[in-house]
Amino acid sequence: MDPVTRPSQGNNLFSGFTRLCKGLALVLVAEHALLQLFPFAVSYLALIPARTIPFAWNLITAGYTEQTLPGVAISVVGLLFIGKFLEPLWGSREFFKFIVVVNILISICIFVTAIALYYITTQESYLYTPVSGFHGILAGFLVGIKQLMPDEELSFFFLLKIRAKWIPTLLAIILVAVSVFIREAVSYLPTVLFGIYMGWLYLRYFQKNSESGLKGDPSDEFSFSSFFPEFLRPILDPVALLFDKMLCGKRFHTSSESSEFVLGGVSLPGSDPIEASRRRERGARALEQRLGTEKLADADGSKEGALLASHGDASEIV
Repeated sequence: MDPVTRPSQGNNLFSGFTRLCKGLALVLVAEHALLQLFPFAVSYLALIPARTIPFAWNLITAGYTEQTLPGVAISVVGLLFIGKFLEPLWGSREFFKFIVVVNILISICIFVTAIALYYITTQESYLYTPVSGFHGILAGFLVGIKQLMPDEELSFFFLLKIRAKWIPTLLAIILVAVSVFIREAVSYLPTVLFGIYMGWLYLRYFQKNSESGLKGDPSDEFSFSSFFPEFLRPILDPVALLFDKMLCGKRFHTSSESSEFVLGGVSLPGSDPIEASRRRERGARALEQRLGTEKLADADGSKEGALLASHGDASEIV
């Protein structure tokens, strides 16, 4: 039997990538290739706080500029596989809007932080160190997974199982710990931390649901304190409530029957906890359907391959 005609197993894992994700992946690869051909281009594409005022486009281009080969590889793989899950649930327009908005917010935060650190420490390295990479957006994607399927257990290296709601927190803790021992990891820390927070901020208050037209996710399961262990939440909740009022003028009322965000006694858009619950249910169903489809495709491929192999063995005997 010709081995070329035998179906391969597991191909479904590497299929189903959306056109938007493939296009953005091509942009990441192209910008990395441009830096390899013209190293001086990093001054125009990466975020350099001292040059941001004349080169304001760096606030946009920095998020799509990977300076290292491992960085671009991780970004492309993360974009394709996470995007394959998130984009169908959010919609292509909202998925792209999330990337654009969160990317700009991350860059603005890094710029402001670098300027503040310079005035505090007077070290010019904060002003002239190029900062770039897609890893902030990837961190924001993990917050989206936390929102849609918080109680889903994900396996890592076939040994460790972690609930999806703890993945952003675990990423932040690991990166902080690694930064203590590896100096190069410090450059990734602000982007990832701001990516987690800005991803949560956008999903919490501003993301528009294409089906209901409501904005945000005010559920307790997606509160700011949900990123932290249970014993810290009584301390964090009052602080988070203060930011709620500052950001959206929302007041949080709790009763024995229901809890909702209101302004002047009128429920605000996106304040329906039932809608937030439905969003998580859709995420869980989508994951189950995707995993079921992949398992079914693998099983069909195995059966077909075994059938073709048996025909080939029979023909050899004849």
